[in-house]
Amino acid sequence: MSQNDEEVKKQIQHMMAFIDQEAREKAEEIEAKAEEEFQIEKGRLVQQQRLKIMEYYERKEKNLELQKKIQQSNMLNQARLRVLKCREDHVMAILDEARLRLGEVIQDRNKYAQILKGLLGQGLYQLMEKKVTVRCKECDLALVKEQTKAALADYKKAANRDCEVKFDEENFLGADITGGIEMYTANNKIKVTNTLESRLDLMSRQMLPEVRKIMFGVNVNRKFED
Repeated sequence: MSQNDEEVKKQIQHMMAFIDQEAREKAEEIEAKAEEEFQIEKGRLVQQQRLKIMEYYERKEKNLELQKKIQQSNMLNQARLRVLKCREDHVMAILDEARLRLGEVIQDRNKYAQILKGLLGQGLYQLMEKKVTVRCKECDLALVKEQTKAALADYKKAANRDCEVKFDEENFLGADITGGIEMYTANNKIKVTNTLESRLDLMSRQMLPEVRKIMFGVNVNRKFED
């Protein structure tokens, strides 16, 4: 049976409505899928950037912590150096005071005479020469000559050797020397310095660890006692 125009029109409209509905559903499906993919991609990018930001601030925090530790270490080292410098200044002040008080040694002539005898004897044993030259301060010349006789007697008795001692009466020890002597071999190639200053320097180097211990106590971190 043939359809009239009205039925054909209705059928076409129905088909068009169906196609339109299908198109809308498909478009909504595509849009929903696109939105889902967009949200997934956005979440991935956001998470990726979040991780980058977290890593950046973790690195920055570690760098700040490292700088803090370095700064603390530097400040601690500087404080230690200041303490060591202060301690060393105190030790040097004591040694300087000892040098200033060397003048008191020569005031007691009897005691100073015994010191000169010991210094002369030590020089003789160090050189072990047949001829030596002794140099002293001009004001000590007579006392040195007197003590040389006693020192030579002890030296001959102990070492069973003779020594001819000559006194340098042209070149005396300088004004910066408190007392003591210098001794030379006959050819002046070997010299023994036994001035009060040199003996104090030697003793101060030897006693420095003990002086530090007395003043500041035992240093548990010190490995070598020098």
